Amino acid sequence: MTSSGETQGDGDTTYKRVLLKISGEALMGDQGYGLHPPTVERIAREIKSVHDLGVEICMVIGGGNIFRGLQGSAQGMERTTADYMGMLATVMNALAMQSALEGLGIHTRVISAITMNEVAEPYIRRRAVRHLEKKRVCIFAAGTGNPYFTTDTAATLRANEMSCEAIFKGTKVDGVYDKDPAKHADATRFETISYDDVLQKHLGVMDASAIALARDNDLPIIVFSLDEPGGFRGILAGRGTYTKVQAA
Repeated sequence: MTSSGETQGDGDTTYKRVLLKISGEALMGDQGYGLHPPTVERIAREIKSVHDLGVEICMVIGGGNIFRGLQGSAQGMERTTADYMGMLATVMNALAMQSALEGLGIHTRVISAITMNEVAEPYIRRRAVRHLEKKRVCIFAAGTGNPYFTTDTAATLRANEMSCEAIFKGTKVDGVYDKDPAKHADATRFETISYDDVLQKHLGVMDASAIALARDNDLPIIVFSLDEPGGFRGILAGRGTYTKVQAA
């Protein structure tokens, strides 16, 4: 499927700057917890293939493979403390991805919303934009720096601040379905769907705050499978299977 806003051919795409959002669980591989270095390296190679097209890339990675603040809160931990612990988990994931990308020869910056100068740059919007202009991959860590906000919301916020043309949400399925395709053989994939329909149908693409922020700024969200080799590059080259969340 080729979306109407894209052009055919490698190295020729209307998306010149994008944000890639992936969950922390995407870095686990088949493990139940933590980081799986071969999986991190595989994802890094996917990112490199898009970087090689000349696309400017920034990233937000969740922390659920290490610690999820909401679950910690549900188990009796004070919510603000649990959320800050979750932010620190995202920094660990960002450093792992930075190591994998730089092993492939891609200049990368980890930029944290929580000051930790020994391991990451502080978030300064103009500096981050300059990194992107210099074709460095920016990995935004520690969410928004505030409790009660998810990394989905952080991704949408940073994508708007960086003037990205789309958010690419990498998942385990190749788009947005009307019901869970793992449980229902008759599940139907949407090629396009509106922000309002995502919210009204509770489709779980991203949390409601993130979807509303994308809608209010007319920022499309491309949902695709991160497990499909070459899928990220293919979409940017005008190919592939995905769902585009956009204005009605």
